[in-house]
Amino acid sequence: MHALSMSILLACSTTSFAELVETTDAVASSEQGSASLSWSASDVSQFMEDDESLEISPQGSTSVTTTLRSGGSATISSSLQPQKSIQIRDTSLGYSSQPSVNARAALVMDAQTGEVLYSKNSNMAVPIASITKLMTAVVTADAQLNMSEDITLTSIDFAGAGGKNSSSTLRVGDSMNRAEALLFALMKSENPAAAALARTYPGGRSAFVAAMNAKARQLGMGATRFSESTGLDPHNVSSARDLGILVRTASQYGLIRQFSTTPTYDFNLGYRVLKSNNTNALVRNGGWNINISKTGYINEAGRCVVMHATVNSRPAVVVVLGAPSSQSRTNDATNLLSWLSTLPKRV
Repeated sequence: MHALSMSILLACSTTSFAELVETTDAVASSEQGSASLSWSASDVSQFMEDDESLEISPQGSTSVTTTLRSGGSATISSSLQPQKSIQIRDTSLGYSSQPSVNARAALVMDAQTGEVLYSKNSNMAVPIASITKLMTAVVTADAQLNMSEDITLTSIDFAGAGGKNSSSTLRVGDSMNRAEALLFALMKSENPAAAALARTYPGGRSAFVAAMNAKARQLGMGATRFSESTGLDPHNVSSARDLGILVRTASQYGLIRQFSTTPTYDFNLGYRVLKSNNTNALVRNGGWNINISKTGYINEAGRCVVMHATVNSRPAVVVVLGAPSSQSRTNDATNLLSWLSTLPKRV
């Protein structure tokens, strides 16, 4: 175990998202693209070498510092090809022991083979709350927009969706670059940031939602429908199985992996600093090798979480939907990860 400091410069005006997204051979097939990395600091190079095999140390022993405006330098180039529909094989009935899960629906899937290891109501379409923001991130990534472009939050970004509003530490008039908006959305699940990403997309919010639904269809997510980018609207629905596909796809984007699992970050908005924590207790507390994380909650959805984690050398997707409380969600996720650790080690 070793402490590690990572610094990524995203504020350069000539930097586009195409230079900031990478695919990982451990997760993506050769058909889905390749990546080349060039870092200025040896510790960052070491981190990315670890990252390529997804054998990242547990957050409890790894210090990750993400600098969005200044310091360090990085160049990441990638060639992403359209992802194909992912084939899933359900072999969960072949395991005699099954974990205890209180949530409405759940899934554990081998992220490399698509094998379903555990399933509970995994084909049922349900509201997914802020798990929506993972698709928001994928659509933003695919658009290859300039991540250093400044975005100023407007009142429409705070208007809510589906008749709902939510509390936020952000304010109308706050300005940040697109990378910071994405980090706010993934790590802290800030709804105004996710709304602003859709508003500033080419063609605006309607084009963004259309791109979300087109991506879901492209990936074979047949039970999934999106009506907006934040997850406040309960008409954003999906199944645990579809979200397994989404998490597996999102794990191909290096920046989404990093941003969604950043434990803490201090956002400097110029006239104030927002000290922020990841919404997933398992990311904050460490102990598991988590590579992708997103939580969600509205009344209709209950407490939800999706993760991509490496357990016993097995990259796996864990989905928990409709837990009755935050603690129950954490317990379910921990039970699934612990159960996964008892399965035969991948070789």
